[in-house]
Amino acid sequence: MVVMEEFQRLPRQIVVSQRSDSKPHLTDFVVKSTIFSRYAFTAVSSTMVNRAYKPKDAIFQMQIPASAFISNFTMIIGKKVHQSEVTSKAKKSKDKIKEHSGKNDMDSEVEIFTVTVPLPARTKVLFLLTYEELLERRLGKYTQVISVRPMQIIPKLLVEIHLTESSGITFLEVAPLRNSKQTNHPIAASPPPSTKISQTRTTAHIRFSPSITQQAAISETGVLGDFIMRYDVDRELGVGEIQVQNGYFVHYFAPKDLPPVPKNVVFVIDTSGSMAGQKIQQTKEALFTILNDLRPIDHFNIINFSSRIKVWQSGKLVPVIRETLRDAKKYIFQMSPSGGTNINDAIQTASKLLKDYIAQQDKSVRTVSLIIFLTDGRPTIAEIQPRKILNNTKNAVENKFCIFSLGIGKDVDYKLLERMSLENCGVMRRIDEDSDASAQLKGFYDEIGTPLLSDIRVDYSEDSVEYVTQNVFANYFNGSELVIAGKLTNSTVNNLHVQVTASTSDKRLTLEADVIINDTRKSSDNAKGRPSDAKLLQRAWSYLTVKELLRSRLKSGSSRMKEILFDKARNLSLEYHFVTPLTSLSVKSSGDQSSASTENVMNESEVKAERAQALQTLTKPDSTSLQERKKTVVVSKTSADGDPHFVVDFPLSKMSVCFNIDGEPGNILRLVSDQESSGVTINGQLIGAPAPPNGHKKQRTYFSTITIIASKPSRSYIEITPHKVVFDGRDRFILSCDKTIEVEIEGLVVSVTAKSKVTVTIQEFISFVILLHQYKNPAPYQRDHLGFYILNSKGLSSNAHGLLGQFLYSEVQISETAVKASGSARQQNQTQAEGNGKSLGSVIMLNIKDRLVPVVRKQRRIYNGQQQVDCWFAKNNAINLIDGIYKDYLVSNLFETSTSSANQL
Repeated sequence: MVVMEEFQRLPRQIVVSQRSDSKPHLTDFVVKSTIFSRYAFTAVSSTMVNRAYKPKDAIFQMQIPASAFISNFTMIIGKKVHQSEVTSKAKKSKDKIKEHSGKNDMDSEVEIFTVTVPLPARTKVLFLLTYEELLERRLGKYTQVISVRPMQIIPKLLVEIHLTESSGITFLEVAPLRNSKQTNHPIAASPPPSTKISQTRTTAHIRFSPSITQQAAISETGVLGDFIMRYDVDRELGVGEIQVQNGYFVHYFAPKDLPPVPKNVVFVIDTSGSMAGQKIQQTKEALFTILNDLRPIDHFNIINFSSRIKVWQSGKLVPVIRETLRDAKKYIFQMSPSGGTNINDAIQTASKLLKDYIAQQDKSVRTVSLIIFLTDGRPTIAEIQPRKILNNTKNAVENKFCIFSLGIGKDVDYKLLERMSLENCGVMRRIDEDSDASAQLKGFYDEIGTPLLSDIRVDYSEDSVEYVTQNVFANYFNGSELVIAGKLTNSTVNNLHVQVTASTSDKRLTLEADVIINDTRKSSDNAKGRPSDAKLLQRAWSYLTVKELLRSRLKSGSSRMKEILFDKARNLSLEYHFVTPLTSLSVKSSGDQSSASTENVMNESEVKAERAQALQTLTKPDSTSLQERKKTVVVSKTSADGDPHFVVDFPLSKMSVCFNIDGEPGNILRLVSDQESSGVTINGQLIGAPAPPNGHKKQRTYFSTITIIASKPSRSYIEITPHKVVFDGRDRFILSCDKTIEVEIEGLVVSVTAKSKVTVTIQEFISFVILLHQYKNPAPYQRDHLGFYILNSKGLSSNAHGLLGQFLYSEVQISETAVKASGSARQQNQTQAEGNGKSLGSVIMLNIKDRLVPVVRKQRRIYNGQQQVDCWFAKNNAINLIDGIYKDYLVSNLFETSTSSANQL
């Protein structure tokens, strides 16, 4: 058995196969989630069927919240069950799992779990994935996000949520589907179509089951987005809510109706050169809004840093009044990014400023002090070693205030920011660099903008509890929640004494109560594959304990303590079957030697690319064969390439004919039309470009897009550009022309050779090659364009038409026709006649369908000049050579298949 490698808070992927060709059909995608007292147990099941007569790779993919722990994964292939196992991850030399500065691998909102497994012919596979998480309260609401991205329109799609909160549900909403990182939705926006909600005082049932038509209306690709449910519970001022089950308890403390505590806040803003553009603009917009939300009881200052450190108001924090807000906004407006990133000195300056201010204040006035630190990069100026920066920060802060860190974009040392915040009673948040970054910054501030309590301590009856998670907190912010979990030393006791002490805005607060232990919720309707409800709080305790051990390990500066915390977190993860950074998930394949192991990772923006990439052959040929495959092209003369030059091969007549079509930019030309017989239609759209210097043409035209419509055995649409291929059939694929990949669906094969060509094969007897002409540094008269070649036309009927299709079953003859010496034809053919030894009183005529067409001898180069064709050239837009005139071959859109007038000629 092969086990997974290091499992960090990263996108996750399991690979069970060595080869991948195309994806079996997805028949159902079901997500069922049970939430009991904020703890969510989510089970995902997905069935795929391989209807082909040869093995195919089945790909299962699911986005899960980054805060969640996977607790089980099972595959049932045919009648064989392949069960996952969580095993210990070996300690690395020099503790490589420890904190490190480097890759941007922290705090992504989602992770991608991907499994690829070889599926035998005519067989189905059932994937079962479970994950668990404690829902966090932010801005007064708990939020559950379920990814609904089956990547196909499927017959059965279901999301079902069962919610139970014994204290009572006071607010419940289902937001519109979210297919981006945008977090805000219009007030009173409607839930997704087909959503049904039923609710009592303590329970709620939510069901989302869109039909095929409703799915297609939301997204034709099967990427519906995030299904979001938000809710809140009833609470009163007191010691909070305590849930007890089977000797384990979870204590939720979120008091309401308290006056805000005055806060002292220093904004530390990165204005280095990398912040230029959208990032600084979004930061300024967020700061303008945040300043307006400061309360008159607050005090603040602003520091911006790059290579230098600049303080807005030297040596002090200023009150929130109209004049200071006006001057602060002016200062922010004038911030201009330049220079490097001096993180160490910025934190040192802010810490000294805040400490000096706190020392001067009346000790009877209770306040909350904090630094809000924002950066988009790594330290590049002064002290750049993360460990030294952390030590310097800890010494400067001296536990007198908290640091809340925000990182924007992909170049941030998130491990450094997370440790800096964890060691100084704050949190770190990742801000995605997109159009919604300003709202994300403001949203984060809203979470910490209203402190209600400080210096909080929660105690329980002496000797009545053990294994209690964190019970001392620096601050409590409005809209959040403090959660403590533990184990009762005596599970038969009837009550638990709880004492909460904290500071409000004007006094020291003590709350005490004897909480009656009402452990009445035993095993109930036990869903298949998940623990009974009576064990959910026990798992919530283990979840919180593992999270705390991992945070403590990250903060610890002692190697011995790190090792102790490592062992505790790992052992608990193994006991509860949690996949954490300290454990590995493996899948043992029964009956063969296959097993699952991690191969690589990917982030949210790579999901679509990974899905397409997983369809290609994973066994890579050697570099020599790759070069040969790219350069070697099957010789077919019938083509439309260049600007554009048409070449038609007549093998029965043992000759080739060539012609040009001088269309207009935007014209769409019918190249092949055989819709009624083989079901194939091919159209090409022209793009314009200036002619080369000293040329006789005013402009050139090239094919910018080729579309292939195939209606047999089922309707498929293929759109090809120099940079991507869109393949719409039963599924939708977007393939990059920069990667070698092959997709096959029901006898239609699309094969991309990276940066070289696209080959389309239909039912084995029809095939086309589209050459990719790409320029690294194009001249003004050059455009990335396509060349179209007919490789195999055996499957096209004798009724085929179009600019190229009409010649597939034709024969032609060449004859010499005498003309008068003064004729213009003689002048046109003089040069060619001399070269061929013909008399000046004759022209060469091509006989096709009883039509005579004057032609001259030319040479054409095809396949990027690799092949040379001797051909008879017909002038004047192929007049008399083609049926009708070239304008008869113009169509209104790229996917039009109707028969044109030329087809009837």
